[in-house]
Amino acid sequence: MTELQKTYMQMAINLSRSGMHSGNGGPFGCVIVKDGVIIGQGNNQVLSNNDPTAHAEVVAIREACKNLRTFQLEGCEIYTSCEPCPMCLGAIYWARPKQVFYANTRQQASEAGFDDDFIYHELPLPPQDRKIPMQHAPNDEALKVFSEWENFEDKKVY
Repeated sequence: MTELQKTYMQMAINLSRSGMHSGNGGPFGCVIVKDGVIIGQGNNQVLSNNDPTAHAEVVAIREACKNLRTFQLEGCEIYTSCEPCPMCLGAIYWARPKQVFYANTRQQASEAGFDDDFIYHELPLPPQDRKIPMQHAPNDEALKVFSEWENFEDKKVY
């Protein structure tokens, strides 16, 4: 990492610490940079917002996309204090940044008491065998909406 990249990572770590001490949520922080400019940042806000999706990366992605007025982060770098959990990893892939840097690993997060590892183990299981069982409920009307989407003239593919 370059010195500037180390600075961005330190900013993410500082956000993780300040968010934790302010009672917002767990020790996680994230900074998003495009062309040397910070366009989004966040710390975990699960507790302060009563929102299980308010992870640092999701908060930062939302801010960055709002600032860029787009739903993708092409050309951006994400600096996060910990390896993204499965939810954040999904959000990152949807946002399509060019690179992600992380400090702590998911194993270290597990050792600190976070259960991301549980979700990683659930993902490869068939939906019906997961701890929260999922059942496929086919519906012709739902399938019809997909057909409408395929023919929708104003759609924007993402």
